[in-house]
Amino acid sequence: MDEIQNYIKEKLKKVGTATIATCLFKRGLRNQFIQGVKPLKLNRPTMVGEAYTLRYIPAREDLNPIEVFRDPKHLQRVAVEDCPQGSVLVIDSRKDARAASAGSILVTRLMVRGAAGIVTDGGFRDSAEIAGLPFSSYHVRPSAPTNLTLHQAIAINEPIACGDVAVFPGDMLVGDDDGVMVIPAAITEDVADECLQMNLFEAFVMQKVQGGTSIIGLYPLVDKKIREEFEEWKRNSGDGGDT
Repeated sequence: MDEIQNYIKEKLKKVGTATIATCLFKRGLRNQFIQGVKPLKLNRPTMVGEAYTLRYIPAREDLNPIEVFRDPKHLQRVAVEDCPQGSVLVIDSRKDARAASAGSILVTRLMVRGAAGIVTDGGFRDSAEIAGLPFSSYHVRPSAPTNLTLHQAIAINEPIACGDVAVFPGDMLVGDDDGVMVIPAAITEDVADECLQMNLFEAFVMQKVQGGTSIIGLYPLVDKKIREEFEEWKRNSGDGGDT
């Protein structure tokens, strides 16, 4: 099973979030792009990993003093230590970046443990340090205050909302310079295969457009003659349409 999942991930690393968004839209899924988040540093390798979730609620002062960090069962710390290798820690911060969702020490720990990345619809403190790590990290904006001033960790690996998207444990997250897409776990392999086919077609389209061809009839492909040309192009490319 792990070998199959890793094979699917390798496919998705070749696919952009824009292509995934179109593929999911064709399947009736319109709201899978996490709103408002951006990478702390551009031009990273594509982030791909299963969702491991952490949910915050508004902090209540009598339950959320700084002393709670001394508790070895504090859920923010537990989430960092339990996030599986190759997974993405996804934090529901209620789209509130007034206080940090995490900082450089926790993000570094995730990286060292082999996580694939971290995503929050809030903000990170120590953002420059996190941006300097060889690790995929997405947030809304930098935020200096500790999470305890605003957020209270309440649940791990349950369904959450992140940037107006429902994220279920095990869903596949794909992140690039445009942002982060969430692929429902049950259709991940089919989406990966379809997106690779879409990549192939878009390579053909770009070649044609760069050569001066009009997009009418080409993109979307409705011209029968161009469709035949595309099939011939695939055969000559040596790919044959296989992925």
